[in-house]
Order: sequence, then structure tokens, then C-alpha cells
Amino acid sequence: MGTAQSQSSSSEIPNAPKVFPYVLSEDEWKGKLTPEQFKVCRKKGTERSFTGEYWNTHDEGKYNCRGCGQLLFHSKEKFDSKTGWPSFYDVAMRGNVVGESDNSAFMSRTEVLCSNCGTHLGHVFDDGPEPTGLRYCINSASIKFEK
Repeated sequence: MGTAQSQSSSSEIPNAPKVFPYVLSEDEWKGKLTPEQFKVCRKKGTERSFTGEYWNTHDEGKYNCRGCGQLLFHSKEKFDSKTGWPSFYDVAMRGNVVGESDNSAFMSRTEVLCSNCGTHLGHVFDDGPEPTGLRYCINSASIKFEK
């Protein structure tokens, strides 16, 4: 695996593909995920802040996609954003997280998704720490931690 390349703005996140390589039917997704995970991962829901499994996790390891297992983030890029969601300032490998415009909830922001299966991860904002200045605000329901 290669090393992650720093990104200086959310506009540099690769765009989501029209079709994702890893495809399951809606019934297959429902069988694989809990109802809460399905709502977040497949229906673009958001878990309440300070309730997710990983918002306060500080162990060393990696965070993989809940849907397909693809590597998304490393714990060394995780930081406490005081938002109640797991937050990262960079991705584990460029191209594994993609973005698309999200104009819901009366605001314009960049939604981030797994590049392999299209799982909704959360959003990225331009208010994170150095070296990238980004804050990937991620739902715990969308990721799985591995030590």
C-alpha cells in the first residue's frame, strides 16, 4: 500500500464514480448491516453526535469501510474536533475516499463516500488542523475499527 498524499482543500477530493465496483442489492445490504448502519451507510443518514461507537476512541489502528472493508483512515490522522463524531485530517490512501456535492439541510458541503461501495461516510470541511486543513467528519456507523 502507498502512503496517503495530503490534500489542501475539499475540492481536491476525487469525485465519486457513477457506478461503484462493489455492488449489493438493497436486501443484501439490509442483511449485512444493522438498521442504524443501513440508514447511515445506504440512505445517507447521520447518527447523533456523541453517540457513535468511535467518537472517543484513541486506540492505534485503522478504520475500514463498514460496507466493504476498504481501508479509509488511520488512527494517527484522527483528532478531537469537539463535534462528537470521529474526525480525521487526512485519508489513509488517496482515492479510497471520494466526494460529491451535497446541498441538503439548507447548506452546501462535500459528502464523502467509500470509493469501492459508495457507503456514505459523512462530510469533509475546510476547518481542520494542519497539515491538510481538512476535517473529515465521519459517522461511526459507516466505519469499522481494526487494531
